[in-house]
Amino acid sequence: MLIDTHAHLSLPQFDKDRAEVIKRARDAGIKHIITVGTESDDCRKAVFLAEEHDFISAAVGIHPHDAKTINAATYSLLRGFADDDNVVAIGEIGLDFYRNLSLRETQTHHFREQLRLAREVSLPVIIHDREAHQEVLQILQEEKAETVGGVIHCFSGDWEMAKACLNMGFYISIPGTVTFKKSEEYHKLIRNLPLDRMLVETDCPFLAPHPFRGKRNEPAYIQYVAEAVARIKGIAQEELAKITVQNAQKLFNLLL
Repeated sequence: MLIDTHAHLSLPQFDKDRAEVIKRARDAGIKHIITVGTESDDCRKAVFLAEEHDFISAAVGIHPHDAKTINAATYSLLRGFADDDNVVAIGEIGLDFYRNLSLRETQTHHFREQLRLAREVSLPVIIHDREAHQEVLQILQEEKAETVGGVIHCFSGDWEMAKACLNMGFYISIPGTVTFKKSEEYHKLIRNLPLDRMLVETDCPFLAPHPFRGKRNEPAYIQYVAEAVARIKGIAQEELAKITVQNAQKLFNLLL
């Protein structure tokens, strides 16, 4: 029994067979899924899915790629969503200085604003960080993100960044890329991470694990992530599953 702590079931890649994808997740023994919004309409769809399925929760937030679309109405919408019992986090928010689809200044401004919103509504945050490690850490610290907690999803930083995040009480989430051929440094980082601060995710439809690399990812494939992490940590997959489920329940206040 695993929890996929980061999926994007509301994206168009699932429009043709979303019901079948969700059924496969249930058939695979997935205990719970958190589907994560990236822009206003996507957040609305994520909340709808969570209301429709009792084993799905939603996170709502505006991805840094879409930061340029945010206005006052966006924040009103997010506040309204945050009142829904099916919404368990503010996310996916953060910085992406790799693709820079929104101006860096715009990303930074709205990252801070959404962290403040998370504090206002007392929800943890789901953080996107790509090629912006130091900037993300600085803003998390300056905006007192440790008061609500959260997770760095698809963690791509080094051990020094991981320690800084852990010191703020954050969790580190490992995606399907762990099944790819990685450097020893990446495996060393995973071995060093404390089990009580680890989560697993698919980030579907992206980052499908081996042996599905290059194809559409889906929540049922979370087992491949767990297998790889358990092997690196040198523990049974059942133990990893139990601990990561407990971690997700604690962070997102899930009553399962």
